[in-house]
Amino acid sequence: FYFFLQESMHAYAANVYTSVVEELMKGKQRKFIAVEQEFFRLWWDAVATDTHKQQVHQLLQEGRLEFVIGGQVMHDEAVTLIDDQILQLTEGHGFLYETFAIRPQFSWHVDPFGASATTPTLFALAGFNAHLISRIDYDLKADMQKNKKLQFVWQGSPSLSERQEIFTHVMDQYSYCTPSHIPFSNRSGFYWNGIAAFPDPPKDGVYPNMSLPVTDTNIHLYAQTMVANIKERAAWFRTSDVLWPWGCDKQFFNASVQYSNMDLLLDYINKHSDQFGVTVQYATVGDYFQAVYSRKLTWEIRDSQDFLPYSTEPFQTWTGFYTSRSTLKGIARRASSLLYAGESFFTQYVRKHPASSICKCRALKQLQSLRWAVSEVQHHDGITGTESPKVKDMYVNNLMYGMLNVKKLMASIIFDMINAKKNGEVYSSIYNKDSGLPDVDHYVVVYNPLSWNITTFVKVSVSHLAMNVYDELGHSVPAQVQSSAESRSTYDLYILVEISGLSYRKYNVKPSNGKQSAFIGRSVKYKRKDKTRADQHSQPLLPVVNNCYQVLFDQNTNLMHSITERETNQTVQLTQEFLEYHVNGDVMKGPISDNYLFAPNASAIPVSKAVGLEVVSGNLMTEIRQYFYSNVTSQDYIYAMYTRMYTVPEGYDGKLLCHRIEQEYSVGPLEFNREAILRTSTNLNTRQLLYTDSNGYQIQKRPFKAYVNNTVARNYYPMVQTAYIEDDTTRLMLLAERAHGVSSQGNGQVEVMLHRRLWNNLQWDLNYNLTLNDSSVVRPVIWLILGSKAVTNVLYRTSGLALEHRPVVMFGALSGDKPKLPGQLQQNSVHSSPITVPPNLHLQTLSIPGWKYSSNHAEQVRSIRRGKQEQGDADFTRVLLRIRHLYEAGEHPVLSQPVTVNLKSLLKGLGSVRVVEERSLTGTWDVNTLKRWKWKTAQYPSKGFSNGTDTSENCIVTVHPKEIRTFFVYFQGQ
Repeated sequence: FYFFLQESMHAYAANVYTSVVEELMKGKQRKFIAVEQEFFRLWWDAVATDTHKQQVHQLLQEGRLEFVIGGQVMHDEAVTLIDDQILQLTEGHGFLYETFAIRPQFSWHVDPFGASATTPTLFALAGFNAHLISRIDYDLKADMQKNKKLQFVWQGSPSLSERQEIFTHVMDQYSYCTPSHIPFSNRSGFYWNGIAAFPDPPKDGVYPNMSLPVTDTNIHLYAQTMVANIKERAAWFRTSDVLWPWGCDKQFFNASVQYSNMDLLLDYINKHSDQFGVTVQYATVGDYFQAVYSRKLTWEIRDSQDFLPYSTEPFQTWTGFYTSRSTLKGIARRASSLLYAGESFFTQYVRKHPASSICKCRALKQLQSLRWAVSEVQHHDGITGTESPKVKDMYVNNLMYGMLNVKKLMASIIFDMINAKKNGEVYSSIYNKDSGLPDVDHYVVVYNPLSWNITTFVKVSVSHLAMNVYDELGHSVPAQVQSSAESRSTYDLYILVEISGLSYRKYNVKPSNGKQSAFIGRSVKYKRKDKTRADQHSQPLLPVVNNCYQVLFDQNTNLMHSITERETNQTVQLTQEFLEYHVNGDVMKGPISDNYLFAPNASAIPVSKAVGLEVVSGNLMTEIRQYFYSNVTSQDYIYAMYTRMYTVPEGYDGKLLCHRIEQEYSVGPLEFNREAILRTSTNLNTRQLLYTDSNGYQIQKRPFKAYVNNTVARNYYPMVQTAYIEDDTTRLMLLAERAHGVSSQGNGQVEVMLHRRLWNNLQWDLNYNLTLNDSSVVRPVIWLILGSKAVTNVLYRTSGLALEHRPVVMFGALSGDKPKLPGQLQQNSVHSSPITVPPNLHLQTLSIPGWKYSSNHAEQVRSIRRGKQEQGDADFTRVLLRIRHLYEAGEHPVLSQPVTVNLKSLLKGLGSVRVVEERSLTGTWDVNTLKRWKWKTAQYPSKGFSNGTDTSENCIVTVHPKEIRTFFVYFQGQ
């Protein structure tokens, strides 16, 4: 299975659960909280005995073992996409509900590096009563602590505001680990089981750094130390309840020695409570929040401002991880996008082909392998790039394995559906090469995973310049072939595809003998220019034009000069260049950059003195290839930028295609201690105000802030999908397919960090192999959109999703000696009823989860009590549907309106809808029975329960701005 997970399980995680469960049974007062389901599930499936399992059921019923958060992992909040956060939460919650009929109600987000405003909204939608975070800016935390403002009601979404608010607790300066210093000994205190030893536990049971045991002679001193810390903390909070976390990373692998010492200490303090002035008890997070809630205080409201970026000291700013391991970030997002496509593809297949030849249980396992891999990489030491190379390899291998499974599944579905039609064609194979096609007659199958009609280009590598492309009816399809920028031996074929929502089309691609249908892109190479010696007056500007933009290149430097938006005739001066921040790797010489931290020495330095230019132009597309050399005579380029602009023929909807300037970069391998950025400089008067997205869900305003130290790094923010700058009339938007750090370090500027390669001698980093010696070449893609605020505001939402969910391309070969004539290829009618939602909605999930649980809670509890939960096959009749409104309230006169959707007609292509149940975000609550705690605030003093939204009568649902609505759908004849 997973090498690293096995190692972790062997040395630590398996012992924790075995040891803790056994120890909890020995004392009714003992309690424990568990967070991440990935390790718990591995223990449950592979290690736990039947006795352990019975004990877990009992402890959960007694409230002495409490699952908090309950997702697969404790996800990162800065660089993850909302879809993936929901997936990993749903994955863990589905297991917990199916196995124990329990639903977590509190969060414990103690370790992510900064806190996003999306998280409180998600946790509210999942039915949580309170949220807990810890890592926020050191100076802000000190201020909040002093003024007793560490607890508040957070309204993370401006549009949902009080409807999805959540009480939030920020941990004090001691964070989530017990302070280990005890003044009466030079040994540590409270960590009686010591430090976990990898990979083999010591034979004699003596671990490194075991704390001083509690004895008759020191118990009073121990108690004094603990009480003093409790009282110090009590002064920072408004109620007399103090949350005192006991434990830390990798603790409780020997719970016996932990509890036996703590039992003595708690008993002693409680026996002498008059003297100490405190009483103490074991508690879960739920116990603590219940105590605070019952005080009925009135709390301050926090709006949608987040806690990013995060600094722990003046020179420790955690903004490096926004870009660390860019390749892993890219694969994680590609995997997420493929999973999204595979889920809807499989759901449609199961609904439309009940008597299919594909084994549904095996297909579900294929999807589950990718659900697990995408869930686990959302971990705050996963997609963040803050893990060792060995662990990074585990994540990548699991993602690649899951992607291969889902590609195989999609291919076998197409194979099955095409052959089921038996119209004289036999397909020998469907294969999934990301590379080119063989020299035979072959076809390309393209699936559109979005629930809108799309018009876009897909790129296929071919071995001939003369090509023909036909659709299912044998009609010629617009396409363009040109030399590849990457390979000497192949050509790039761009095919213009027009596909309705959640549908696929088949294209026949063949070398042409005679009549040529695909346009050919012709290349013109320009002389390499020395930037430093550019003569201002010598060369005219070189225009590249499509229906939306005219882009001018300066032939003195071979760099971009300006972009004119043709509809409004607005011209923006715009140049782009690659620069590098040089950073220090020697702790003796000052602050360092590492996987987490970004600590630049000085301003970024341009990387290249000379730029080569090649323009490849054809009827459908122009590609501008720029190569950046360290000087005019250098042999090899160090960076490359490929900019593509599309021209859409008459009769096609080219609005999105025309409005995007697509850029792909090639960056690396970098030298050591270099951080590579792309800086785009314009003449827009932006007042250095930047906007970035929060997890692809909402936009955050990022004014530039000056600090005494480390101003550059502290003005970096995560860009998960979107960033933009604007003046009074014009906006420049950047859309990304993976997370990056982004900043505006000057008026009219936006810079994106693309890659980092670091080495340092910090002992902690060396111990865990966290020096980020990343010698890879990264190939990120960014789409630019320029225009008025009104136009870009509408374009960027659909464009961002179009970039996230690009069509899935699969290839196949026709068997037999003579391929049938294209005219005899029949119209593909498999997806004759596409699923389409209005442009301000997004079909966020369409899947068959396979959970075996009953959606009636009382029934589910009964079946668990009767021990039925382990039996039965996966349920293929329940379809999970999520719909998200893309706009904020009041943002657009039309698109910000609520949208009414008839689910019966939306899903008619899948069959006749029998019943729809509206559920909480992760599916485990019926929204009509979900009654979250209503914390009192100044605005809303009425105490009581906040209701869920009104449930759909007759399958008609009205979706309001920014809502994410979750449904179980069941069809007739099931």
